[in-house]
Amino acid sequence: MFGSFTGDLLVLADWLREQGVTHVAMEATGVYWRPVWAVLEGQFEQLLVNPHHIKAVPGRKTDAKDCEWIADLLQ
Repeated sequence: MFGSFTGDLLVLADWLREQGVTHVAMEATGVYWRPVWAVLEGQFEQLLVNPHHIKAVPGRKTDAKDCEWIADLLQ
């Protein structure tokens, strides 16, 4: 897990690069996505998903299913 302070997010960005990540997708939940987006901007291709679209996905809503759906959008 990574923290939410800027230093923590910079560590996250370093870790993502070390893993060979080139694209990042995230749900725009409240204002929580903004610092992550700002730190990763310019380093990765980013996709921001509207949470209302996730709620419209058929079936029971769970964090795991949300993650799968967001990953599918990124492909």
